[in-house]
Order: sequence, then structure tokens, then C-alpha cells
Amino acid sequence: MKRDGHTHTPFCPHGTSDPFRAYILKAIDNGFQEISFTEHAPLPFGFLDPTPEQDSGMKMAELPDYFAALEQAKDEFSGNLRIRAGLEVDFIQGFEQQTAHLLEQVGPQLDDAILSVHFLRYQDRWVCADFSAEVFMQLARDMGSVQAVYDLYYDTLEASIRADLGPFKPKRIGHVTLIHKFQHSHGETIDDDDRIRKILRMVKEQGYELDVNSAGLSKPDCLEFYPPEPYIDYARNLGIPLVFGSDAHKVADLHKYADQFYTE
Repeated sequence: MKRDGHTHTPFCPHGTSDPFRAYILKAIDNGFQEISFTEHAPLPFGFLDPTPEQDSGMKMAELPDYFAALEQAKDEFSGNLRIRAGLEVDFIQGFEQQTAHLLEQVGPQLDDAILSVHFLRYQDRWVCADFSAEVFMQLARDMGSVQAVYDLYYDTLEASIRADLGPFKPKRIGHVTLIHKFQHSHGETIDDDDRIRKILRMVKEQGYELDVNSAGLSKPDCLEFYPPEPYIDYARNLGIPLVFGSDAHKVADLHKYADQFYTE
């Protein structure tokens, strides 16, 4: 069964206005049986988005329209494609209670959800670690090394897996090696093999799914899946449920590189 479990929508404040219908028709044309729309959830109350446009997630006021649009799409395309209503939820350390509260509010409307790490805290400030190579390298300079940034990312990712976010906590962990996004920009060789394998074992122990995310293949400073293919094999051997996700923020990127996951 072909499924794209990580896609974005016209509700993404940093994406495009490509309509739901265009995503859905492309999924059907490409032989997919399921698609999860996992728009960036509103950031937790009290957290100040550090990105320049403060556009990392939807606003709370947009959620009713988002879910209504998905219900309409489900009705229109029932029998042609299974459409899952989902969210990509940010794990932000120190805001677990607020995140759990959000999930309590929206959980009954969710068919799917992803838990991801984008924001790292260093000293008294937050950084969106995947925003740009410049932001990443400034954080590395502030912390003293690229290795330190990687370590902080994996520490935060481990905390996300352990976190108690209530009964509606997402059961799929998003792009676990997102910190590789600028690996060809910083040019250093970082040995994070043990950290990645440990995280995958934690995913297995918690009974979670893994987002096998192809977006990194389109990033010129990354050029690999999140996680890279050897770790996809490792996760498969552990028995972790793998869910392909194109992480598309526009229709042109939907299902990109799916053929490398859905091999014959």
C-alpha cells in the first residue's frame, strides 16, 4: 500500500497556496492509497517563534477551518483515497504541559500526527536549527562546535520520545536526522552513528512509528533521507513501522523520491 504520511497544505504559513484538491488528485494519479495532511500545529502558548516571520505553525484560530477543509475532502474523495487529518507537532522542551493541552483539544479530530524537533534551546534563547545554514552555523559558533549542536539536537529528540504529552501524543517521530540538513555546508564529519541507533531503539521500545522523510534528498546541503538509508534498514530490522513522508510544502514536491522507498 502506497502512503504519503507527511504532507503540508495551504494552511502552512511558510508554504504555498496550492489547494488540497491538487495534492489529492496528484496522490490518486500516482497510485497512492493514503495521504496524511500533517500541517504544522500551533506553537505552544507562551513560546515565541524565533524565526524572522514567526511563521513556523498555524494560528489556533485556523484549526477549525483546517479540519473542516479536511472533512470536506474526505467526503468528496471517499472511495478514491484515504485522507487522514493530522498535525506535525513541535516538541519544545519546557512547554510539555502546553503541548499536552493543545493535544487534548485537537486529539479527537486527529487521524494521524507526527512529533518533531525543530527548535533548540541554548542558554536563554531559542533557535530554529533547520531554518538556514547561517542560523545553524551561528549556533555552532555560539556553542563552540558543530558537534555540540548535533548533541543538543539528539538530546532534545530523546526528550521528545520520553516526554509525557498525554493520551494524544503523536505516535510517529519526525525526520530524526533533520540536523543533517546542512552537513555539506558545515563540511565537518560528525560521527553520530551511536546516537541515531540509540534513538531508533528508543522509538522501538516506545512502540512508535518512524517518519522516513525524503525532503532531505532535495536539500543541496543534505542529499539524503532523514534518516539515511542504512538507518532505514536498521529500523526495519528492529521492526519499527516505517511511514514514507515527502514532507511536501507544495504540490510539485509531493511523493518526491517515493520510488526509492516503494521499491518493487
